[in-house]
Amino acid sequence: MSIAETAPTRRRLAFMDAFGGSKFMMFGTFIVALSIFLAAFGAAISPYDPMEATGDISVPPPPLEDWPRLFYLAVAGDLERPPHWFGTDQSGLDVFSRVISAPRADMTIALGGALISLFLGTFLGLIAGFYRNWATELMMHVSDVLQAFPVFITAMILVSLAGRETGNLVLALVLVYTPIFIRLTRSEVMGQSARGYVQAAWAVGNNGFKIAIKHVLPNSLVPSLVQLSVTIGFAIILTAGLSFVGAGVRPPTPEWGIMISIGAQQLILGEWWPSIFPGLAITVTVFGYAIVGHAIEQKFRET
Repeated sequence: MSIAETAPTRRRLAFMDAFGGSKFMMFGTFIVALSIFLAAFGAAISPYDPMEATGDISVPPPPLEDWPRLFYLAVAGDLERPPHWFGTDQSGLDVFSRVISAPRADMTIALGGALISLFLGTFLGLIAGFYRNWATELMMHVSDVLQAFPVFITAMILVSLAGRETGNLVLALVLVYTPIFIRLTRSEVMGQSARGYVQAAWAVGNNGFKIAIKHVLPNSLVPSLVQLSVTIGFAIILTAGLSFVGAGVRPPTPEWGIMISIGAQQLILGEWWPSIFPGLAITVTVFGYAIVGHAIEQKFRET
């Protein structure tokens, strides 16, 4: 076999290696990238204003067999206005435009809450695991108390007391998820602190803070990084759940939980599309983050 014939195979294998050799990892990474892209540009590329009624009330989505023809006509500019790919709801809002615009609210809250929880929980977990005294024990007891309450109920109470602004929703997620990262990091730090390289660092005269930051922390991040991907998925579900019960994002802001809540009222009338499509969006997005988290865990296990 010639070099020219084997080169595409090598490139394909190198591409697969970049994603851990897993097609599922590629699929998950694509979903994650798409969710972030839609969070940034979804509202800009939507065919209709996601918060402005179109005048078409409760229009069902076109049959699947018509999609190729409608897509061709839309690209060619032969249609007076874009099709309602996912139909419209009872207020005349285009469901497709709202579905692809919703990640701006959902992802902002979920990513913000998860990332702040990661940084805060990792820092506090490092302190609790490396410096074991009455103060860190008290911290762990408080963390245990926070984890003892149901996540959804805790978040709903916090948002009800503080208000439904985006910052308060992020704060609620931080208070709910930070204890998870504290416990994960503390457990890993306690294990790493007994390793030989830490004892050697003490022997050469390094101070405790330098050892904790420079040596122990980098070797204790794997569980938290794996948990981050899972936490983002749960945070998306929690954000949508709060909006579903009326304790989250305020309508008419495009948000998956609000769309499901409003659309569910029309299911009895046979109008399934206003709630099914945002539900599928949540499912696929959370599945993508779960795949990435699992792939990261497998990658570190192999190493």
